[in-house]
Amino acid sequence: MTLIDLSHPIEEAMVTYPGIPGPDFTDHLTRDQAETTYGPGVTFHIGRISMVANTGTYIDSPFHRFAGATDLAGLSLEQLANLDGLVISAPPANCRGVNVADLTPFDVREKAVLIHTGWSRHWRTPEYGINAPFITREATTWLVQNGAALVGIDSVNIDDMTDPSRPAHTGLLQAGIPIVEHLCQLDRLPSTGFKFHAVPPAIRGFATFPVRAYAIVA
Repeated sequence: MTLIDLSHPIEEAMVTYPGIPGPDFTDHLTRDQAETTYGPGVTFHIGRISMVANTGTYIDSPFHRFAGATDLAGLSLEQLANLDGLVISAPPANCRGVNVADLTPFDVREKAVLIHTGWSRHWRTPEYGINAPFITREATTWLVQNGAALVGIDSVNIDDMTDPSRPAHTGLLQAGIPIVEHLCQLDRLPSTGFKFHAVPPAIRGFATFPVRAYAIVA
């Protein structure tokens, strides 16, 4: 059994998405303060993070797009953990959009469908947010109709950033299909034969949050 981490580490001030500020790290309790309280040699550290929920590798619940829909706390573990995984390689060439033709050779029903574009190589560079690959409206409809359990991508957005209607988010989340964005290391996975996990804290009233996404390869 091999464990493969598919998440970007979260670092202070890093930018995940253009225009969204990076996280701010501060101390709630320093080691020096703890030693003053508890005695010589007894040190603890308690940190504080202030960040936008869309930071690092994160999951979108339906509440992200639709008021009153399922939030993070409402997602079941069955939707997020121990899912049969499928990697579909669709690196951008002449067309940035992942189309139906890229998907039709695969059985996506009840699977975590992870779209490997290779775009994670641009993580934390200006290129990451420019002309990035995405899933087309037609491909989104196909994934919903064919019963995908979860859809992830190693790109800055599952949608075309120039399309404000956000058809991929709309179609998938309306169907109750969680989305994981900013994945990485998908090139280390086989196309099938692995389990996918991406579980956030169960936060009520929150739509998105970072996850430690990983795969278990038998």
